[in-house]
Amino acid sequence: MSFVSVRGLDKHFPVRGAGWLSRRNRPAPVVRAVDGISFDIDRGRTLGLVGESGCGKSTVARCVTRLLAPSAGTIRIGDKQLDRLEGEPLRAARRDVQMVFQDPLAALNPRMSVERAVSEPLRLHTTLSPAEQRERVREILTEVGLRTDVMGRYPHELSGGQRQRVNIARALACAPSFVVLDEPTSALDVSLRARVILMLEELRERLGLTYLFISHDLATVKYLAQRVVVMYLGTVVEEADTDELFAHPRHPYTRALLAAVPVPDPKVRGEPFVLSGEIPSPLERHEGCPLRSRCPMASAICAQPVVPREVSPGHVVACHFA
Repeated sequence: MSFVSVRGLDKHFPVRGAGWLSRRNRPAPVVRAVDGISFDIDRGRTLGLVGESGCGKSTVARCVTRLLAPSAGTIRIGDKQLDRLEGEPLRAARRDVQMVFQDPLAALNPRMSVERAVSEPLRLHTTLSPAEQRERVREILTEVGLRTDVMGRYPHELSGGQRQRVNIARALACAPSFVVLDEPTSALDVSLRARVILMLEELRERLGLTYLFISHDLATVKYLAQRVVVMYLGTVVEEADTDELFAHPRHPYTRALLAAVPVPDPKVRGEPFVLSGEIPSPLERHEGCPLRSRCPMASAICAQPVVPREVSPGHVVACHFA
């Protein structure tokens, strides 16, 4: 049984102030940010979740950690079904489920020192004494590659890489088993990005962590993740083991994403695969393939509902032509 199991996850946001639409005899319009996605993560492994900005990746992250209540679906992490928990049981479960946010500066309270920020989850979720909390903060800061003399500093006194390491330290302070990483390196420059990625992989192996790694950087996902899920417009269009997905992408959207990845030598670039037009409105209900208005392979059959199917062992694709 998988350590993390998400089934049929929906998150729909009602559109408020929709003008005449909200006054007619029709259902209020909703944004279908996440529309029935499912995935599994084995213990100690990393699942990469990729797609364009606005496809629903961060909404998935917030639903899985229960920062947002899902509209439908089930979320099971270990022996806990998070979608059913509320109040104190949910608060207790969050000790084992932590999240690292995209913007390291916005994720830190400017009025809290590093020591106070990292010790906050210890104060909320443990019975450690102040002296024991301070010792744990020293220990976890060392684990993420920071010197303990940063404990008295504030976020504006740290570099971008240091801030993100503090965020990672705060997430790991209570020794969680599952960590959601929502584009943790996108706000960093290339050299800092590489260091943080190497640190995350080392921590996963040493501490036995399970990651959901969300990114639009396919090169980073290829390095960190053992399995990849590709999202488009709130739905899963392809899922496979990392090596298989990068070697044999089957869905047109995945092919377009991989074709857009820059390579150092233009002579080794593959054939271009370009999508046309703009992403459809998430307010619309897409009965057929959601990519059909942009896909160069689209035909009449693409207006029909598409059911994800396994085209090879462990490789699932939602495309009529896969």
